[in-house]
Amino acid sequence: MSGENKVLFEITEAHLDTGLRGFPVSTVFTSEVNPQDGLHYVGYPIADLADLDPEAAVFLLFYKHLPSADELAAFKAELVKRAKVDPRVISLIGGLPKEGHPMEWMIGALNFAGMLCKTGNYREDGLNVVAQMPELVAAIYRARAGWGAPIESKPELGLVENFVHMMGVPGADAAKLTRLMRVFYVLHMDHGGGNLSTFVGKAVASGKSDMYASLGASMAGLYGPLHGRANQECLEFLEKCGTNDADAVEAFVRTELEAGRSIFGFGHAVLRAEDPRAGVQYNLGAELCADDPLFQRAAIMRERAVKVLKSSPKVKNPYPNVDAVSGTLLRACGLTDAEYYTVLFGLARCSGIAAQIVDERLVHRGGKGVAIYRPDDIPVNQPRRRLQA
Repeated sequence: MSGENKVLFEITEAHLDTGLRGFPVSTVFTSEVNPQDGLHYVGYPIADLADLDPEAAVFLLFYKHLPSADELAAFKAELVKRAKVDPRVISLIGGLPKEGHPMEWMIGALNFAGMLCKTGNYREDGLNVVAQMPELVAAIYRARAGWGAPIESKPELGLVENFVHMMGVPGADAAKLTRLMRVFYVLHMDHGGGNLSTFVGKAVASGKSDMYASLGASMAGLYGPLHGRANQECLEFLEKCGTNDADAVEAFVRTELEAGRSIFGFGHAVLRAEDPRAGVQYNLGAELCADDPLFQRAAIMRERAVKVLKSSPKVKNPYPNVDAVSGTLLRACGLTDAEYYTVLFGLARCSGIAAQIVDERLVHRGGKGVAIYRPDDIPVNQPRRRLQA
């Protein structure tokens, strides 16, 4: 078979109620997650791109080729022009209740920005929101963490450089934090089209909701502990381990596994080898914080947890994923409150989701866009009945 009649997937009853896991529902132009080779952006392995300018990685996802020097300079200038957030949005962020989780603040910030900043054009708003996210997230940090008034945006510094500047993290080494965040941003921008936050954002946009509302919905998906909060859980898992003795670390992992508890930071729904993004971050940790005790524990866990997990026939992938060490690096470089780590994830991921939404709304099906998402369902335990007269 070929073309429209080619069979790509056969559905059985066993596939029902499994969260659409493994169902091919769309084509994606920005990234691919290969079980053995890991994440690629438009064909490039993520490890090759880790030290790229974040703006160049954004350009790649939006325009599907790496920019020339002139294209990159022009694109950076374009993002600078789009970066200013309406001051009313920043004021609204400052009035949010401190009891709210930082991700709830982020969802609110995107919806506030949509009310006051959207144009209604998916491509324009996609680029606008990429340019505006650093100011939105910095405002969330400063207001909720009590670090003081917002710091004036200087977008000419660069996406990540301006973000670190606007954060003004008390006691942090700005150079180290900038180095980390440049890599963190590129590694977390995109991850195929089927992960929850991306899928939700594209589904909402398929109903012609605007870019900001769609990304707000995406971030609601990212907020859940089974998706974006994994890096926070991995950090807590390392703290729970409580030792840097390699044999004791191995014994701790074995005890957790035998008790049926999760080994946070290891395994992946798609990958069957070590996540290349994890490898990049372990190398970055050796550069930035080799003497940090928690990073040293993460490095020991990389070896000993894999050893334990390989011994279990139930474990399909015993290797570290992107979350295994990212929280450790963030803490070592000055961002000590793990509650905010998913917000940093979202800061980056909004770029990739925005690029995918642009493709689905303006490029797919010869420019007509993907049809509104409307999967079917199968009614169960609903016999026909009538109210008695």
